Amino acid sequence: MGKIILRLDRMMADRKMSLNELSEKVGVANVNLSKLKNGHISAIRFSTLIAICEALDCQPGDILEYAPGEEDPAQK
Repeated sequence: MGKIILRLDRMMADRKMSLNELSEKVGVANVNLSKLKNGHISAIRFSTLIAICEALDCQPGDILEYAPGEEDPAQK
């Protein structure tokens, strides 16, 4: 099974924006953005994703990346 890789840290670095600054602009708690940045989440609300994209002036694809996984031989 594939997985989604979060590239929020890369976009923040490209925009020279700190976690605290993004948190203020997005209106999401610093701790929740930290979990998102470090990939410790299983879901994200579209409203949060929209706010992040607006704050960083980017597209969702700049933050989210799909990585295909290896096929499980047991499921063939």
